[in-house]
Amino acid sequence: MDKLRMQTANKADENFRKLAAMFPNAVTETINENGEVVRAIDKDVLMQEIACTVVDGNEERYQFTWPDKKKSVLLANAPINKTLRPCREESVDFDTTENLYIEGDNLEVLKLLQETYLGKVKMIYIDPPYNTGNDFVYEDDFAQSTDEYLANSGQYDEDGNRMVQNTESNGRFHTDWLNMIYPRLKLAKDLLTDDGVIFISIDDNEQENLKKCCDEVFGGQNFVAQLVWERAFSPKNDARFISNSHDYVLMYAKNITQFVIGRLPRTEEANARYSNPDNDPRGVWMSSDISVKTYNAECDYPITAPSGRVIEPPAGRCWSLSKKAFLERLQDNRIWFGPDGNGVPRIKRFLTDLKHEGMAPTSIMFFKDVGHSQEGAQEVSKLLDGGFFSGPKPQRLMQRLLTLANLKTDSVVLDFFSGSASTAHAVMSKNAEDGGHRKFIMVQLPEPCDEKSEAYKAGYKNICEIGKERIRRAGKKMKENLEQNGIDIQYLHKELKNAPLKNICGFNVPAIPARWGSADETEENKAIAESLDIGFRVLKCDTSNMKEVYYNPAEYEVSLFSRLEDNIKEDRTPEDLLFQVMLDLGVLLSGKIEETTIAGKKVFNVEDNYLIACFDSDVTEEAITAIAKQKPYYFVMRDSSMANDSVATNFDQIFATYSPDTVRKVL
Repeated sequence: MDKLRMQTANKADENFRKLAAMFPNAVTETINENGEVVRAIDKDVLMQEIACTVVDGNEERYQFTWPDKKKSVLLANAPINKTLRPCREESVDFDTTENLYIEGDNLEVLKLLQETYLGKVKMIYIDPPYNTGNDFVYEDDFAQSTDEYLANSGQYDEDGNRMVQNTESNGRFHTDWLNMIYPRLKLAKDLLTDDGVIFISIDDNEQENLKKCCDEVFGGQNFVAQLVWERAFSPKNDARFISNSHDYVLMYAKNITQFVIGRLPRTEEANARYSNPDNDPRGVWMSSDISVKTYNAECDYPITAPSGRVIEPPAGRCWSLSKKAFLERLQDNRIWFGPDGNGVPRIKRFLTDLKHEGMAPTSIMFFKDVGHSQEGAQEVSKLLDGGFFSGPKPQRLMQRLLTLANLKTDSVVLDFFSGSASTAHAVMSKNAEDGGHRKFIMVQLPEPCDEKSEAYKAGYKNICEIGKERIRRAGKKMKENLEQNGIDIQYLHKELKNAPLKNICGFNVPAIPARWGSADETEENKAIAESLDIGFRVLKCDTSNMKEVYYNPAEYEVSLFSRLEDNIKEDRTPEDLLFQVMLDLGVLLSGKIEETTIAGKKVFNVEDNYLIACFDSDVTEEAITAIAKQKPYYFVMRDSSMANDSVATNFDQIFATYSPDTVRKVL
C-alpha cells in the first residue's frame, strides 16, 4: 500500500518533470550553495534543443514585470498542507447537491482544487478588488507564523486571514495588487476546460495591468474581448473631471481555437428588418449594397434593371460580384431592384441563410440590456430585506456572461471572489430557465462585517454568511415559483427583453409581464423544480488533518512513535479525513457519498465504489474481505487501523484474490 501525499502538488516539480520528459538530455545535477547535490537543467543543452535565442541577464527584451514578480510565481507553485473540512450544519441538501460553497483564502483553495478540478471548469467569473485605494488585498506569505504576520502587517480578520488595506499612499500600490492577482490567475487557468473561458470585472485603476497579466498567463492570442459594461444610468454631477459610467469585463479563452462564443437570442427588432415583399418561397429577407470601395476592373460593368435603366457602380467604387457571379444570383432571384424594378441592385440575404443561430454579441453592454449597479444592489436588498452588500452585479449582467461562455447543461462555473454570490444565483436561474444541471463553486474569504454596518446589525458577522443566505433564499424562491405559480420561465426571460420600462425607485426597469403557463408548461416547470439543485455543500479551508510528524517524520525521534497513537489530529472527524482524501486523489468534492456499516465498521462509499474509505480502528479481515468484494477503484484506510498483525499480513492477499486492480492507499 502506498501512503497518500495529503498535501497539494508542487507545481514547480511538475513543470520540471514535464521539461525533463521533453528534453531528457538537458537534465543534469549540480552542487548548490549548501554543498548539496540538486537537480538542474543544462541551459546550453536546452538552447541547442529549442534552437532559438534565450534572453539572459540584463539583455533588453519586451516584458511586463514588477517587484516580487518572481516571488508571486513561486507562490503559485509552492505546495501547502491544508484541507477542506465539510460543514453540514451550514449546508443545504449536503448529501444530494453538486454545488460547493468554500470559505477560505482563495489562493489556498485554488491550490487545493488543482487535483480535483484540473481541466473541469467551463467558466470562471471573478470580481476582484479594483484597487481603488480603499480595498483590502491578500498578503500571501504562507511561511509566516501568525505572530510574524501580525508584526508585519497589523491587519487580520477574526479567522487569522491575511489581509491589508492597500492605500494610494503605499509605495507598492500596484505591486501589492499584482502580487495578489497574478498567482491566482496562474492557478485558475489550469482549472479551465480546453474550451473554457474566464471573465474578470475591473475598472480603470488596474485595467491596464490586469490585461498585461492575462496576456502573460493566458496568452495574448487567447484574448477574446474587453467588454464595456454601462454600470451607471445617470451622470454624477459632482465628478471632478469625467463622470465614469462604465466598468470593464476582460474575457480570455483557455484555448481560443476550441472556444465557441455563445450568441444572443434574436430580438423582435432584429427580425423586423426582414420582410418578403416579393413573396419569395425561401422566406423573409433583407437587402444589402453590392458596391465596394476596393476597385477591381473585372467588377466594373453596367447592370440593366428590369425597367430598362442602365446602372453603373457609384463613382470610385465597383460591384462586389464579378459579372458571372452577378448573373448567377440574378438567375436565382437573389438580386432586388426595388418594388418598381428601377432601383440600384441590392443582394437579398435570407434569414434562413444566416450562418449562426442568434446574434453576435457586441463589446458594449448597455444597462438597458444587462442592468446597472443599482439594479444589482436592489436585487440583494429585496432578497435579504436590507442593503447589506455594496456593488453586487445585476443578474441580467451575469446571465449575459453565462450566455457568452456557451455553457453546456452540466458545466461547472467557478467564482473565487464570490462576494454576495451573484454568480451562484445566476447559475441556478439559468438551470430554472432551461432545466439544466450546471454546478457552481463559490469561494470567499470570511471577511468580517463592520460592527457598525447594517449587515452586522442584521446578524451577518462576515461576507460568507451574506452569500450563503442569498443562495438559500434565491433558490427557495425559484423553486416556489416553478412549483406553485407554474410560470413559464423561458417565456418570461424572452418577454423581459422587450417589455415596456416601468419607473421603480427612480430608474427604469422592464415591467414583468403577467402570464401563467399552459397546462403542459406548468407540468414542465414542476419537473424542472423537482430536479433543480438549489443546495450547496459548505467546505471550510483549514490546516491539514495530519499532525506535523506525518509530513516531517525525520524531525521526530523514533522513540516518540511508540507514544503516538496515530498521525491524525484529535479534533478531526472521519468525514474531515474523507474530504482530504478526495482532494488528494482528485475525486470531485460534489461526488455522491454514502455512509454504510461493514462488519461493524463505518465505511464511506463515494461515487458508487469509485472510492471506499474506512477510518475506524481495529479493522478485521472480515471487513477487509467485504470491502474488497465490492471492487472499488480506490480503497483508503488509516495506517494504524488494522486489528492485528494477521490482518496486515493478509491484507494484500485478500485484495489480490477479490479485487486485484484496486488501488490501495493509507494515511
